[in-house]
Amino acid sequence: MNRRVLLGMLTPSSNTVLEPVTAAMLAGLPETSAHFGRFKVTEIALSERALGQFDDSEILRAAELLAHAKPACIGWNGTSSGWLGFEADERLCQRITGATGVPACTSVLALNEIFRATGVARFGLVTPYRADVQERIVANYARAGFECVAERHLGLQDNFSFSEVGSEQIGAMVREVAKARPHAITIFCTNLRGAPIVEALEQELGIPIYDSIATVVWKSLKLAGADPRRVHGWGRLFREVR
Repeated sequence: MNRRVLLGMLTPSSNTVLEPVTAAMLAGLPETSAHFGRFKVTEIALSERALGQFDDSEILRAAELLAHAKPACIGWNGTSSGWLGFEADERLCQRITGATGVPACTSVLALNEIFRATGVARFGLVTPYRADVQERIVANYARAGFECVAERHLGLQDNFSFSEVGSEQIGAMVREVAKARPHAITIFCTNLRGAPIVEALEQELGIPIYDSIATVVWKSLKLAGADPRRVHGWGRLFREVR
């Protein structure tokens, strides 16, 4: 039997997009499969209750259960450090690996690595989030040396509602952001149906588009010793970024 590549993925409980999209991305890699663990996330806001959903102890419990499946890595499929601060994901990865012995990554840290690897200084941001959450994301990226030159957001708070935003609306938001000619655009939410339209939008606009589901798949494959270039039809990230 060929070596299996098992990828562990931590998933917000109300997310219904990232699991089927991740499976579709990996469909051309028959030896590779993604395995998911959930913890409670139902809203995205800056209230004490909403921020408390991302307490490391809850995430670690889910990670420890995922580790029973012996994955090559564990990825946090979420963008919470965009508003909590990137150090939250850095600490989380350290704690996951410390508790399970499994290498860890996150959507946001992978995106930041991609920005640095490709020389992105000016980026466009597309999310479903509230204005105050969006402002926090923009500020955190500015502190890290990345300028958001255009953004669009939908003002939504209920996490499940993000999955009901149509691809047409996401595409329209990306096109609006592209008018500022950023070095790259990120679709920054793992419960938006952005990844399936990235390939077509990149061909139309001539700008790299990094979806946050794709970024964690890309990084997870690298940590697992697999070649992301075998993922076809999901954008320039998998073809071009090493």
